[in-house]
Amino acid sequence: MSKAHTPILVGAGQYSQPKDADPALDPLRLMIIASHNALIDAGKEKLKDLIDTVYVVNIQSLTYEDAPGMLGDALDIKPKHTFYSAVGGNSPQMFVNLAARAIASGKSRAILMAGGEAIYSVRRASKGEIALNWPEKQSPGRIDGEERQGTNSIEGTYGLFPPTHMYAFFETAFRGASGRTIDSHRQYMGRVCEHLSRVASQNPYSWIKTVEPADVLITPTPENRYITYPYTKRMTANMFVDQSAALVMTSEEDAEQLGIDPALWVYPMGGGELNDIWYVSRRPRLHEVPAGSEASRMALDQSGIGLDDIGIFDFYSCFPCAVEIVREELGISENDPRDFSVTGGLPYFGGPMNNYSMHAVATVMEKIRKNPQLHAMVTSMGWYMTKHSVVIYGSKPGRYPWEEIKQKTVQQAIDEKALPEPVEKANGQLTVEAYIVIHDRSGKPERGVVMGRLNNGLRALSDIDAEEKALSRFEEIELVGQTGEVRFDQDTGRNRITFTGIL
Repeated sequence: MSKAHTPILVGAGQYSQPKDADPALDPLRLMIIASHNALIDAGKEKLKDLIDTVYVVNIQSLTYEDAPGMLGDALDIKPKHTFYSAVGGNSPQMFVNLAARAIASGKSRAILMAGGEAIYSVRRASKGEIALNWPEKQSPGRIDGEERQGTNSIEGTYGLFPPTHMYAFFETAFRGASGRTIDSHRQYMGRVCEHLSRVASQNPYSWIKTVEPADVLITPTPENRYITYPYTKRMTANMFVDQSAALVMTSEEDAEQLGIDPALWVYPMGGGELNDIWYVSRRPRLHEVPAGSEASRMALDQSGIGLDDIGIFDFYSCFPCAVEIVREELGISENDPRDFSVTGGLPYFGGPMNNYSMHAVATVMEKIRKNPQLHAMVTSMGWYMTKHSVVIYGSKPGRYPWEEIKQKTVQQAIDEKALPEPVEKANGQLTVEAYIVIHDRSGKPERGVVMGRLNNGLRALSDIDAEEKALSRFEEIELVGQTGEVRFDQDTGRNRITFTGIL
């Protein structure tokens, strides 16, 4: 690879708005701060003159007609190319992949990537604590990339849009496949969460900096109620944060000409992007993410290093299963001494909607600059472990140049394993593959839902036909693998399943 076509990250910036900020800045102004920080981090003011491309991660707390263009105007940058992502937590890592290819192909000379959210301030305003002096909400302009919804119509019928519901399905499916008891798996989840909270406690940008032990995090209480069993509130991604991050990428050649210190250079060594079967209810196994493991393999192959060469990871960590399943897919044991988070994860560092992993990349850059021998893998996910973007980072370029990833054959092989649509009107025996119990805001169990297989092998979804007391009991016994009688309920328009003899 020539220096003109070798991409490097040269600047990173992060910002967490104080919780008592008044006035509170809107997402655009948070991104402006993070972008200034990234440019200052690179150490050369003239770098701004080379930026011809601006990428912005999809913003949920306020919509702008042209977020990339407005960010460019605020920074006195006139980009030739802009990109505003669709919804997806994979977006920041996808941006790194896109930017690396754009630099390698000569399409761009320098690229600014940014994202930010201020949902904490929105909630403060909704409680009357502050008044927001923000721009008027605008209709978003062009959205680049795929805008497909994450759920199909049948999943929507059962109210499964909230990530807390879908990821809880993955968790119980993974628990069932692991052979752990309910209690031992609860302790396993607790260890994951406690470790994340410890990492977050050392991160200056974290939203929550207190360390809480596993037994506190996993125990339901009035202050830590179940959201969706098996997840309590403190085990789930915290979107109520005001955080922003930004990255700047250019080429080796331009960095040399600008005089950017080589000690600041961090290379995207290799990347991979794949989707799992889009709709959860059509995936053959709910405890596996083949797209995540394949994307990781692609990134390692391009980098020219192996998994054993990775010194630190940041596994996307919106919920415990996101760490657990990817770690299992990659063959990394729970006792592996390497850290699986550099930030503290979405529940404790903070989950600024689609932009979390940009903070992970910024933190990885800092660690590699301190230890040039270090290699890092950062994974990210969009929707319900659906969209996967993985990048390997280091102080030297990867083995193979950046070009369009040859992923079509691998993606096709994943997609071909999709199950048929779930049976809408099911009758007969249904064996549970995964289940959840949805709780109301007071913490009481409200509704249970299962995914399972009928005797003919087809999948069906079903409400659990049980009252509050019985639903609580289903949180104490393992339903995965149990068989019940399912029938279609004309009144609700949903299937209902009854379990007898197991309570």
